[in-house]
Amino acid sequence: MAVAIVATDVVTTARLDAQAGPPARKRVLALGDTHTGFTHDSISHALAVIDRLGRDTGLWDTFIRTDSQWITRQPVPAPARNARTLDDFDAVFLFISGEGDWTDQQKRDFVSFVRDEGKGVVAAHSGNAAFYGWPEFGEMVGGYFDNHPWNVVDARVRIEAPDFPAMKHFPATFTRTEEYYVLRPSPYSRDTVRVLASLDPASVDLAHPDLHRTDSDFPVAMARTYGKGRTFWSTFGHTADTWDDPSIQTMYLEAMKWVLGLVEGDATPRR
Repeated sequence: MAVAIVATDVVTTARLDAQAGPPARKRVLALGDTHTGFTHDSISHALAVIDRLGRDTGLWDTFIRTDSQWITRQPVPAPARNARTLDDFDAVFLFISGEGDWTDQQKRDFVSFVRDEGKGVVAAHSGNAAFYGWPEFGEMVGGYFDNHPWNVVDARVRIEAPDFPAMKHFPATFTRTEEYYVLRPSPYSRDTVRVLASLDPASVDLAHPDLHRTDSDFPVAMARTYGKGRTFWSTFGHTADTWDDPSIQTMYLEAMKWVLGLVEGDATPRR
């Protein structure tokens, strides 16, 4: 009799799952606001790629904006119509730069969106070259852009976290042409983020006069938990060609899945 009861429960559960249908698609707000900073030519293509990745996988719908109106948890006033707020989204994709025009309330809402509500952020390339006067932002994304002393260069990348979803498809080391970012000394720290990939210092000019870091620590991709939420940043994305590379698309796809909570990955900091 016990077996029959268990079987009945399994059938009932299966029927309920079938009635429920597939899980609801997530919603991603993709922001390309650079009106106070540098506008990369690749931003439009990057936003389109994020949209396509969501559509092709059926995992999320993308809402593309080049302004900050929806970065809020407050009602959007008239004359805006059919407006959204952060409460309508599960993650934000940032390809931005500059200090922006976010109000103090918008900044508080964005922090709350990630830290308290457990939502996600994926920042691409210059997504950390922003809001230098807002310390919480730098902490959230893991650090601030300092400069790119080598500009666009061929350099060797080392995967430090081959177990992480966004890194599993890469070889242990590879050479890639990119505008590699160097981060400011603070708030970046391996005590607060997990560095997923880094630049091999032997493959770049450490004597370059514009290089400020002296510890040869150049993260290429990193992830962290921020309160209840998750954030990811990578230097990859300077050119439109980068966004056509299947390996980079896979990286950002898996990163988005991770910040959305669709896959698990260990972001525990380590040195």
